[in-house]
Amino acid sequence: MKLIGIVGAGVMGVGVAHCYALAGYRVVLVDITEEILEHAKEAIYNNVRFQAFFNKDLAVADPNEVLARICFTTDYALLKDTDYIIENVPEKWEIKKEVYLKLDKICPEHCIFAVNTSCISITKIASLTKRPMKVIGSHYMNPVPLKPVVEVIRGYHTSDETIEETKALLATLDKEAIVVNDLPGFVSNRISHLMMNEAAYVVQDQVASSKDVDEIFKKCFGHKIGPLETADLIGLDTVVNSLDTLYESYQDPKFRCCPLLRKMTEAGLYGKKSGQGFYSYL
Repeated sequence: MKLIGIVGAGVMGVGVAHCYALAGYRVVLVDITEEILEHAKEAIYNNVRFQAFFNKDLAVADPNEVLARICFTTDYALLKDTDYIIENVPEKWEIKKEVYLKLDKICPEHCIFAVNTSCISITKIASLTKRPMKVIGSHYMNPVPLKPVVEVIRGYHTSDETIEETKALLATLDKEAIVVNDLPGFVSNRISHLMMNEAAYVVQDQVASSKDVDEIFKKCFGHKIGPLETADLIGLDTVVNSLDTLYESYQDPKFRCCPLLRKMTEAGLYGKKSGQGFYSYL
């Protein structure tokens, strides 16, 4: 792998680009506006600067050297020589569909498409392309630079070679790949979104405050952060989109989105990225 393409420069895209550039890869980071890309550039610069404070085992890197390995662009045509694509666009089918139809025309035949999705079927996305054997799920956890494991999803047509290449690539980032099979939500989000959704119901029903819900999970169960802190970190809009996908996929009422989550999203209270969610970050 020589050139890594990353589509989507939001929270996850920033973290993924950070990791690959830090590991020495050349990266093309694509998004739809220069404003988003400028924000991504600033975020990566600051994250590289402060990474050593959170992980003392990491060597201190020069943020400018890391940024020099990343091409920030709105032009998909610059992905024409990529060996591996990691897609991080919002969890909406119509958006992902448009992206993959475009990528399949631009990228070389050998290029692997890694879908960084919370809940959408890898097999469904692969059906949009002429390379279903080279489409794989790679669900990175947030914050990407600090998480040692990636949930890797085998679609119906994903080849063993694609899985092995993905595992080898992640190993160069010192990340372990845990391979699971393809059903919407996979393992991590099929379970974690139920927990976040029910935690929101507990707050909506005035059983406990957000802080008390999270404190119980941290102090009683040993979680590093609570379910509502997790929802704020992911983005409440992303959580709502994922719950809607799970509900549509399984037609199971247990995945019905909590009205409070939807109301907060409609009010622009997305969590950490907007400055306000279940907690204030202003």
